[in-house]
This record gives sequence, C-alpha cells and structure tokens, in this order.
Amino acid sequence: MAGAGDRLRLVDARRGDPLPSPASLAFEPEVLEGARAILERVRAEGDRALVELTQRYDGVDVSGRIRVSDEEIAAAEREVPEDLRRAIERMADRLRRVHERQIPRSWEEEAHGVRFGEVVHPVAAVGGYVPGGRASYPSTVLMTAIPARVAGVERVVVCSPPAADGSVPASVRYAAGVARVDALYRIGGAQAIAALAFGTESVPPVSKIVGPGNVWVTAAKREVTGIVGIDGLAGPTELVVVADRTANPRHLAADLVAQAEHDPLARAFLVTWEEDLAPAVLAELETELAEAPRAEVALAALEHGALVLVEGEQRAAEAVDRLAPEHLQVVTEDPRAFLARVRSFGAAFLGPFTPVTLGDYGVGSNHVLPTMGTARFASGLRAADLVTVSYVLEAAREGIERVGSEVEAIAKAEGFFGHARASEIRRSG
Repeated sequence: MAGAGDRLRLVDARRGDPLPSPASLAFEPEVLEGARAILERVRAEGDRALVELTQRYDGVDVSGRIRVSDEEIAAAEREVPEDLRRAIERMADRLRRVHERQIPRSWEEEAHGVRFGEVVHPVAAVGGYVPGGRASYPSTVLMTAIPARVAGVERVVVCSPPAADGSVPASVRYAAGVARVDALYRIGGAQAIAALAFGTESVPPVSKIVGPGNVWVTAAKREVTGIVGIDGLAGPTELVVVADRTANPRHLAADLVAQAEHDPLARAFLVTWEEDLAPAVLAELETELAEAPRAEVALAALEHGALVLVEGEQRAAEAVDRLAPEHLQVVTEDPRAFLARVRSFGAAFLGPFTPVTLGDYGVGSNHVLPTMGTARFASGLRAADLVTVSYVLEAAREGIERVGSEVEAIAKAEGFFGHARASEIRRSG
C-alpha cells in the first residue's frame, strides 16, 4: 500500500504552483434523479414509502416502529457505560452555554411619533439529521438538538438510520434523551429528509432541517430548500493546518490523520513557510498511519489534500482564505496574530494544545460547519439560525405627518402613486 508521501501531494507556491481550491459540490445525475424519486415517493405514499425504502437501503423492517419508543430511549441509560453517559451530559452542558449567547433579543425604539423594532420567535419545529448505519454519532444529536432547544423551538426531532438489527445505537438514544428531543425516528437517507420536509403519518413536517449527511442526504436537502429551511449543503469534512517552526510535527501528523479518518473524500492540508517542516510531518504521518485503525480511509483521503509551501505568513493567510476551510488549525508562535490576517473559516483552533477534536465534541464550538469554501459567506450552526426576526412598526398621527411627505416623494419617483396615496390620505385627515 502506498504511504503518506505517495498520497499527500506537495504544492510549492513559492515556485509558482497554484494554490489548492475549495472542493465543489457536484452531484452525479443518478444521485439527483434518485433523490428526487425518493422525495416524490415519500410525499405521495408517506409511511409506506419509508418502510419500503428503509428495507431496501438499510435491510431493516421498520413497519410499525418508525419512531423509537420512549422505553427504548429510557433503556439507553442502562446500556451506555457510565463514563460515556457523563461525557455526553457534560458535552450537552457546554453546548448550552455556548448557544445561549447567540440568541438575538427583541427590541423597540420610538422616534418622532414612530415606534419601531424587531420581535424574535423560534421556528415552530426543527429536524436534526444524524448519520448512522456503520457508526454512531451521539455528538451530532447534541449539536443539532441543543441549539434548537436553546432557541426555544417547540418541537425538536431527530432522524438517524437504523443499525442492521433495526436498533438505533444506545449512545444516540441516550444523547436524544439528554437533549430532550420530542421524537427520534429510525430512518435515514433521502427518505428521512423527505419525511421531515413533507410529513408522513408517523413524522410530522418541520420548519427547518439541520445536520450533516452523505451525498444522498445533501442532494435531498437541496431539493427541499424553500419548502423548508436548511442549515446548508455539507460536503466532505475539511482541515487546514497552518504551522511554523514552533509546531510539533508529531502533533500535526496526528491532526491530519484525525481529519482524514472521517471519510475517503475528506480534505486535509498543511500550510507552512518552514521548508524543513513538511518532510518532518510526512515522516510522522507514516508512523501515525501504521497504527491507525482507519488507515485505509485516511490514506484515501490524503489524496485530496496537500502539503503547501508558501513564502510567509501573509501568503499562508491568502491560502486559507482561498480554501475557506471548515476547520482552521493555527499552530504558530502567535496564532492570534495570524488569525487576524484571515476572514474565511468555519471554526478556528489556536495553539499547540487545541486539536480540532475539541470542537468536534462540543468544547466551545458546534461541529455543523460550512464546507466547500462556503465559509466565505456562511457560518456554522448557531441557535440564532433557529429563530426568525421580524420588523414591527407603529406610527402615531405625529409620525405619519413628520415622515409621510418624504415617503410619498420617493414612492412617486418610483411610479407607485398608490403607495403615495396610502400615506397622503392619512395625512389629509
């Protein structure tokens, strides 16, 4: 098997090699067509389609048990080891503290006879998607459900694919209980997105769908956008590590492997202006991969990354902003000074003792983050994303008399004489 040196390409921007570009989200035609077909089936057939599709894609009969029972959720407390229970509970507490700072507040002001302001309401219902099947992700239950709970969303539900025996993993069930979700459904894939968007006999529709998923889930989310809100279209996970001579090559290698083990399509980059650092990291990568349980996945992912040599910190910052990564890790002598040079990243992890793993598991960050360069204009999932903010105006007679003539002048200039009349009629008595 080829090693890290054969998989992770070298990009020497100092000699004119072009900087890497963000990944782009391109769906194969069969994925788009298949996702649309699934959406239409669930819209038309409801639970019957969910049962048949789950049997086809997961090999599980969920007839009569699409919703995970309260007894199954309660049983998770006995099935999950105590140390994992405590870790999930503490993660939930940390996430609550982070997201409680994010809610906008209603406000009101009055000037010259016009009272104006904004009112904030939580969306009515949120559906979290939690990947599953070959692995379990209790962290994603918390990352999707807790911001909704903090925002005051009335109904919070989660969908996750069943395991081969038809169960939802105990850790996922326990996290659902800790997050106080209203319902947990054992369905996944595009059919879960369809159920959340359109509703079925067992799954009432929601207002917004959040959470990561595979290409079928992402394609389905794109198709239902506008029917419901979504958090974004997630591609493969990404990491850019920026490092200088102060960084420990062994730590950096472990960080790159940690990112690469997610998915064969994950993207991991090391950006540095220290020429000696790249070969040192490559050597440590070989050691880390030799001991990694998911080495084959990590090696496949490394083909999508690169070691990027640049002329200095400013060029490194330009490389970061070009990639606009999901995760940015800065291991330099002054990481905050470097961070001030960049603007486009989902979450930043500063210094030698802050691996991305901390953010993955709820230490100060949500792990539902923008990918594929969308950090140029998008943010990670926040409690503020799960509320609506509406303007409110109330004018007294004094107010319409003071501003009416200005409003009418602009309306007439735009050719909207009915608009102007609605103001004039009030000012004239």
